[in-house]
Amino acid sequence: MSTVAAVPMYKLYGEHDNWPTPEMAHCESIAARSRLHNWHIKPHQHTGLFQILYLERGSARIQLDDRQRMMHGDHVLMVPQICIHGFEFAQDTVGHVVTLAYPLLNKLTRQMRDGLVALTSPSLHALGDDQESACIRMAFGALDAEYRGSAPHREALIESLLGAILVWLTRHAMQMDAGMQHETSRSARHFARFCELLEDNYLQHRPVGYYAKQLGITASHLNLLCRQTVNRSALELIHERMLLEARRSLVYTSMTISEVSYAIGFSDPAYFTRFFKRGAGCSPKDFRQRAVNGYSTESQAEPSFGPHPE
Repeated sequence: MSTVAAVPMYKLYGEHDNWPTPEMAHCESIAARSRLHNWHIKPHQHTGLFQILYLERGSARIQLDDRQRMMHGDHVLMVPQICIHGFEFAQDTVGHVVTLAYPLLNKLTRQMRDGLVALTSPSLHALGDDQESACIRMAFGALDAEYRGSAPHREALIESLLGAILVWLTRHAMQMDAGMQHETSRSARHFARFCELLEDNYLQHRPVGYYAKQLGITASHLNLLCRQTVNRSALELIHERMLLEARRSLVYTSMTISEVSYAIGFSDPAYFTRFFKRGAGCSPKDFRQRAVNGYSTESQAEPSFGPHPE
């Protein structure tokens, strides 16, 4: 691995792979993927994906960019997009790999404000003997079970469990980075406020300039802080939030494609279809049909360790 360009890059929407659920979260056991590769996951990157690894038992030698360290049982690792990461797991390691698309991560962290910046760097955290750690262990187990099930209100519970895990990670990451500089903290506040405004206004298709004005900064500054925080432009985040809502509507409601189009704020269903296909890699009709056919099986889902380079 002499250059970043030599490291495989995996993306959210591939030409041959479909994201398994409309809530843009994926959960699987560490063994499910690593056993297929002799417990060795070669260094790679993700774009548009945030990963959390929880080792319940076992150990792993992990690579994070140019650093290597050991990970043991009761450790939780968070890996933001673009970070080069690889793993050498001890055989029969037990744990979970949780992958979130950034639109969902932004939605779940919109009330964290300064804490959101703590999720922009890879970090390793240890669970303890306290009650909070016990709750996080239970949250990972419940998340895995709920992800594999199909009970009513599944997506709401998945997001609640993810939110609890992200709050715990953010608290610990902020403790590790207590010396955060004022300027970084101010940028984090701007970004967190942008996420709040986006959640309230994405259906109105507001331009980037509108959000920048509400924040009291320029559109160029807003784009810069978005790229610094999540490696996305402000417009990309706006489009991703609209796409997330469209995916949910297609799977969880009986609205026609035209009705979904109007609900997301498009006046022309044909334009909505082009927008959706550009972002999701397939038409709204095909996306809904794949969901009906139950395409979200583990064998068809895009693997969280990313076996398909772009």
